[in-house]
Amino acid sequence: MTTLLLDGGPVAPDAPVSRTGGVPLGPAGTLWPVCRACAGPLQFLAQIVLDAGVLALFMCAHRPGRCEQWSPSAGGNLALLLPAGGLVPVPVPRGADPQVLGLGAVRAAVSAADVSSAAAPEGRAVLGSLGGEPDWLQYDETPDCPACARPMGFAVGLREGPDPVTAMNFGSGRAYAHVCGGCGAATLLWQC
Repeated sequence: MTTLLLDGGPVAPDAPVSRTGGVPLGPAGTLWPVCRACAGPLQFLAQIVLDAGVLALFMCAHRPGRCEQWSPSAGGNLALLLPAGGLVPVPVPRGADPQVLGLGAVRAAVSAADVSSAAAPEGRAVLGSLGGEPDWLQYDETPDCPACARPMGFAVGLREGPDPVTAMNFGSGRAYAHVCGGCGAATLLWQC
């Protein structure tokens, strides 16, 4: 079943909830990931709390369009499926530009199922969807798991967000994150 992810409003940059922006959480000692194409630190987009763990999503913002951020395997983006417990803020790399690594605003992503009738979803921006089937903008690009070669399960679809200055940038498109529960692998791609 597909559940909408709605804008839950501002939240702390290191909140252990589903959110866009802020700083990623990871196991102690986790290093900030870098782009395989240009070697620059990746921009942190979102973390999504799943039953299987915490999905952390990153994309290169150094050379838009040249590092192939839309591809699930070219290295211009990264999805990590992390354990749910014991996560701490990942330290920002020394000398990194905070404007490149952050989105500018940190927004909670709440499930429409968790929104009470008193705080009805009307008026809340839709940030994406959780579970179900992807709403592909172009064609089905379900990735195969790099470890076991089986098709990966759809985890979350993301839209750019309500504020174009501080939101994720998918070329006016949507992002799709997939996970392989058996292998613990995760991928990110986007279409426009």
